[in-house]
Amino acid sequence: MLEGLDGDGTTTQAQWLVRRLAGLGVGVHATAEPSRGPIGALIRQILAGRVVGIREQFDRSALALLFAADRLDHARSEVLPTLRSGKWVVSDRYVLSSLAYQALDLPQAYIASINTHAPRPDLTLFLDVPAEISLRRRRTQASHPDLFEDLATQRRVAKHYRSALNGIAGVDLGPTAIVDGTEGIDVVGAAIEALVRSRFKIAHPPVKPSRR
Repeated sequence: MLEGLDGDGTTTQAQWLVRRLAGLGVGVHATAEPSRGPIGALIRQILAGRVVGIREQFDRSALALLFAADRLDHARSEVLPTLRSGKWVVSDRYVLSSLAYQALDLPQAYIASINTHAPRPDLTLFLDVPAEISLRRRRTQASHPDLFEDLATQRRVAKHYRSALNGIAGVDLGPTAIVDGTEGIDVVGAAIEALVRSRFKIAHPPVKPSRR
């Protein structure tokens, strides 16, 4: 799983990793959260303000529940069947994002509780980029801001990421690693590839992650 602030490059690096794994002979599938399913589509509309009249008023507890519901549906309908087929799954965002973003308005313990049944990932990679840089990158990429796009908010999100990664939220995230995301795309990608190869001892044939 690739994690980080908006603008940290999780989408770019997830795509990069998929290409590299495929080149190493690993059967791999790319996905992301919010998912492409019906709940994920609704979440994307809410975050982008395309659901008329509810962008700011939408209850944050309800939004957190939607993320948790989408995650379970995503796991059951896409992720787990893909793993059972023998392929790896690389996801752009997962539970750690909820512990960071939904914790802006809700206790991390509550976020953890509603994600209890989400399968634990084999490896989570956090792209570490200062909030100021992430926001600047995001604003050059996006045509309009989403619900969480301002510097003060992104600084709070970064703080919540840190607390979750440090175990303060009391959540078992599974194996995690922090990657310096301020470097160029190729440098960050190479660091990610090295971590993945080391973690899963990729050889020929590659060692596959567990199918939880």
